[in-house]
Amino acid sequence: MKHLSEKIARVAPSATLAISNKAKKMQRDGIDVISLSIGEPDFDTPRHIKDACIDALNRGETHYAPSNGIPELLNAISEKITRDNHFSCSPEQVIVACGAKDAIYEAMEAVLNPGDETILLTPAWVSYEPCVQIAGGTIVRHAVNQKTFQLDDSLLEQVNSRTKMIVVNSPSNPSGAVFDKKSMQLVADICEDHDIYAMSDEIYEKMVYGKQHLSLAATGDMAQRTITINGFSKSYAMTGWRLGYAVASHEIIRQMSKVQQHSVSQAATFAMWGAVAALEGDQRCVEDMRAEFDRRRKYVIGEMNRMGYETAPADGAFYAFVRVSGDDLEVADRWLQEGRVAVTPGSAFYAPGWIRLSYATSMEKLRDAMDRIRNLRQN
Repeated sequence: MKHLSEKIARVAPSATLAISNKAKKMQRDGIDVISLSIGEPDFDTPRHIKDACIDALNRGETHYAPSNGIPELLNAISEKITRDNHFSCSPEQVIVACGAKDAIYEAMEAVLNPGDETILLTPAWVSYEPCVQIAGGTIVRHAVNQKTFQLDDSLLEQVNSRTKMIVVNSPSNPSGAVFDKKSMQLVADICEDHDIYAMSDEIYEKMVYGKQHLSLAATGDMAQRTITINGFSKSYAMTGWRLGYAVASHEIIRQMSKVQQHSVSQAATFAMWGAVAALEGDQRCVEDMRAEFDRRRKYVIGEMNRMGYETAPADGAFYAFVRVSGDDLEVADRWLQEGRVAVTPGSAFYAPGWIRLSYATSMEKLRDAMDRIRNLRQN
């Protein structure tokens, strides 16, 4: 038989999903495992969003829609971007995809040519690099300062004639760090001086604690060279709905639309009506979830620090990024096998020596998990 795709063979499976699947299998086998390994809010989707989707189903919104998204949702997103993210956006600059991950993949396909280099700021979410690889691009990793988790002028050393894009993720998965104005301005200056695109993944923008979320596209003259990625999974507890979006120049959106038309066609029509309700409805549900995440954040960070662990600045998202001694893969395996707590090793995010804990679960489970980790540390 002929060989399968060498390109896909070089792509690594998702480490976060692998850990989650292992934990779920242990749970199915009757083992009491607490999973802190995956980034999924434990809240139900707010009632008014579900009702809007049900209403759409009942009135027959079950057929094809425009590939880029229903006009009502494109309008709602453009208004949200202009109002909340502080840069101008028309509906024609928006594409709705099957999750933010799908939007990221489409963006890479639309922008990159074989051999183009993309700078990945590490620690970084596991799927950026595979999306670049599938598009034929090359990844250049650049570590942020591991004390401040901000950027400095050393980023400029990674730029050359092949550099096509810089990937920014703030608030960060896995670290929870939020880039400040100086870091954002540095990226903007480099992109503008060297004619580079940027992709700014802002999926955790509503999960910020005591800091200000800054959109890269609102920095300097970055609106036309930035692809802003966002979605509904984190802010509205809609992970299973698979709804994300990208905002970019007309030219980039046209290219992304081609990728979408020839792959997934469109996001689910009735689900998009739920997204309209999410953006246009009462936002207290978002603040309620953010406040609860903040309570859990303070508890987990406090407990880890009391155990003697160093943690990254947890100013956003819903992760505690914890420095451990020894091999992080071995530590994560020990926590799972002996402590029955599933976490993700930092090596999955190009940050060996760290562990990511998701606090997107109940306080009861978090207290139990902290007790288990403490017992392991004492033994």
